[in-house]
Amino acid sequence: MPNIKHLFTSLLFLLYFSNTCAQNLYLTCLGASKNETKSIDSIGYNKMFEDYASLNAEVSSLKTKLIKIGYIETKQLDFIKQTDSSYQVNFSLKNKYKSITIKHHNLVSLPLLKMTGFLDNNNDLVIPIEHIETTLDFVNSQLANEGNPFSSLILTDIIRKDDKNLEGSLSISNLNSRTVDKFVLKGYEKFPKSFVKRYLKIKTGQTFSLEAIKEKTKALNDLAFANQIRDPEVLFSQDSTILYMYLEKAKSNTFDGFLGFGTNETTNKIEFDGYLNLNLTNNLNYGESLTLLYKSDESDQQTFDLRLDAPYLFNTPIGADLNLNIFKRDSSFVTVTQALKLNYQINSKHIISGGITSVSSTDLLEVPSTLITDYSSNQYFLNYKYINRQNFNLLFPVNFIFDITTGFGNRSYDDLKENQSNFHLNTFKIFNLNDKNSIYGRVTSNYLVSDSYLENELPRFGGINSIRGFEENSLIANLYAVLNTEYRYKLNNSIYVHSVIDAAYFENQIANQKEKLFGFGFGFGLITKAGLFRFNYTSGKTENQRFKFSDSKIHLSLTTTF
Repeated sequence: MPNIKHLFTSLLFLLYFSNTCAQNLYLTCLGASKNETKSIDSIGYNKMFEDYASLNAEVSSLKTKLIKIGYIETKQLDFIKQTDSSYQVNFSLKNKYKSITIKHHNLVSLPLLKMTGFLDNNNDLVIPIEHIETTLDFVNSQLANEGNPFSSLILTDIIRKDDKNLEGSLSISNLNSRTVDKFVLKGYEKFPKSFVKRYLKIKTGQTFSLEAIKEKTKALNDLAFANQIRDPEVLFSQDSTILYMYLEKAKSNTFDGFLGFGTNETTNKIEFDGYLNLNLTNNLNYGESLTLLYKSDESDQQTFDLRLDAPYLFNTPIGADLNLNIFKRDSSFVTVTQALKLNYQINSKHIISGGITSVSSTDLLEVPSTLITDYSSNQYFLNYKYINRQNFNLLFPVNFIFDITTGFGNRSYDDLKENQSNFHLNTFKIFNLNDKNSIYGRVTSNYLVSDSYLENELPRFGGINSIRGFEENSLIANLYAVLNTEYRYKLNNSIYVHSVIDAAYFENQIANQKEKLFGFGFGFGLITKAGLFRFNYTSGKTENQRFKFSDSKIHLSLTTTF
């Protein structure tokens, strides 16, 4: 019995071994000469296979490779089965051609042919043999982008120029230009049509190019009220081209609340200040924006600001921005500013605009003052704004803003009229060092140029959105510049901590004052179910003043999106 058992095991082993060996097939490829065989070996090919189908596929692949590198006359002479597991294939390669010259290429524009990099001084297209396929694919793709998605570029009339070079002609099939006949919005059917035409710059009747359309629709990610959920698709019929875009409406309304408190230097009592900022965006599905701001601070100053932004009026490329601002300082004065701005959006990142600002200020003091008095002013202004978003980052969705305004006009009071000009800059940039570390830098400045100044016309700054560590709008100047910096560290995608290092310089010609200010502190941000909660603890000082913890400010804010 043991011998029979060993014999049975041995038979199973031999059967397995013979089946395993039978699965391996071997291939040898030869040329018509030793040099041709060397050329075949230099390309390289697989020599062992598990089945006949993969061996046959390798022979076809080798022949294609030979043709692509210049052996275009390659022929397969024999396919010989030498044994049950070995095969030999004989090829005839003949000449190896280096290039093909194409002289008759009137069907394709010269600028397009120049893009291939193979156009010579005689405007002949001289293509290395190994680059023929990629070059034709490139030209085909460019023709498709020019509105010919079904065109096919092929080489015809190929003849031998000499032993190393060929000549040929270009031929194009199905050269019928396509245009966008209709676009259909899926997911967010009420997306404003004016944004498709003006913002995305996609119009019916324009030459169809799917690649260009995909590039344009990327701009949807720069909109606050809509997102692209998948790439656009196209439906071709015999006589029409229909473009489908897939969108979703995004939550874009924001409510921003801020509370600040600190100790009054005179009374040593805690005082509170804060603001409410409501932004309603695209609620009417026109891409419009309505912003309402109310601010009150410890200096008994109140600000009311209402702004309406209406893009693409009457389906034109022009939008309008209306603004009403009322500022009241205790019982000293109240200033009302009205502004009308017309803007033109060059693309999703660039906007230019111009408009007019009218200001009227009323003196509320019972005792007349030479520094505060009734006045009115009118200014014309020009504005340029650039914005670059990083929507992948929930904590910091905007990476870069550059906003500059210049204005000129006049101001009148007590029968006196003076020319004035104004320059304003607001810019910030986030430098992403890696996924967790970044540096934030912001510069804001304002410069009012005039022969004389009134206290109730001077720009105001200081506080959470200016130099931190100082009371809101507690500083006035005809010239100021503020630098805000933060080093930010993301603990995760919803929490970050940061430093606060601010500096400012200002001039007040009324008080003959020139000073440098500094603010230092720290803070953190946290995404909660209610929104983005931010905490800042900062202390401010002048150039020759020591830091006092009693002068520190704590700022709390919450931004909610709905």
